Amino acid sequence: MTLTELRYVVTLAQLQHFGKAAERCNVNQSTLSIAVKKLESELGIELFERSKSSVRATPIGEQVITQSQRVLEEAAAIKDIAMSGKDQLNSPLHVGAIFTVGPYLFPHFIPQLQKSAPQMPLIIEESYTSTLRKRLRNGEVDVIIVALPFSEPDVVVQPLYEEPFVLLLPNSHPLSEKEVIERGDLDNENVLMLGEGHCFRDQVIEALPNINCGKKQSASVRTMTEGSSLETLCYMVASGLGITILPQTAAIGAENRENGLVTRPFSGVAPKRTTALAWRASFPRHRAIDALRKSIYDSNLPGITRS
Repeated sequence: MTLTELRYVVTLAQLQHFGKAAERCNVNQSTLSIAVKKLESELGIELFERSKSSVRATPIGEQVITQSQRVLEEAAAIKDIAMSGKDQLNSPLHVGAIFTVGPYLFPHFIPQLQKSAPQMPLIIEESYTSTLRKRLRNGEVDVIIVALPFSEPDVVVQPLYEEPFVLLLPNSHPLSEKEVIERGDLDNENVLMLGEGHCFRDQVIEALPNINCGKKQSASVRTMTEGSSLETLCYMVASGLGITILPQTAAIGAENRENGLVTRPFSGVAPKRTTALAWRASFPRHRAIDALRKSIYDSNLPGITRS
């Protein structure tokens, strides 16, 4: 039994697909499959139920996978301890961010971080909150940038900044004539949204529960299209398919592309989100976290309020 084999089974349990698990582990599918079978043979049990369309952990397999998760977390802690004896700004820092933050934050703070910590290689990735949560616990990323609320045992969560939500729409749209948007203005509008799994979608629905619920006869024909990214939503708005709601950092770039799009703020207390840093409590490279945080603040990202 090896840590590599345990990592394979944990990843396979998460993704429930041999091909995707092998890609995540940077091995070919046969290598991963052989390793899983080897571990099953050593333990004398079947960890997974296999079919042509799915892979699912058996009841006893779920217990083994849960324990394997703990083992991987403890192994990551050993690496963290060893890392603390090295120069904290001279080793790679692996940073993950949710899809609705990464593209708009990375380009701003990376140049700042390279100036302040030139000997610290930076590895970045974007994913869903649920995936980043697991990769953080596994020690596969060092720190993640997520939207609150976020909590996880033995993980430190520190708010970074707040940013309001704004409305993005074509400059020919009737609502573009208004300086601020009332929530009721959206009752009969087709508001394009991200697909299931994006935390920003949930935040928008929580802040504006009545969007896309108009029952009036005058309501516009609604599309069933959902975007896979904020960039996709921007292009859909530019194509006349509807309007959308964006966090301020994403809206700045969309409005500056000279594609006929404008943004409008909400009246009163605008809906907003808080972005935070999260890292394992055992992660010893506090100077690296401090350097990352400072580089984000020094980037002077427009439209945000420091927490």
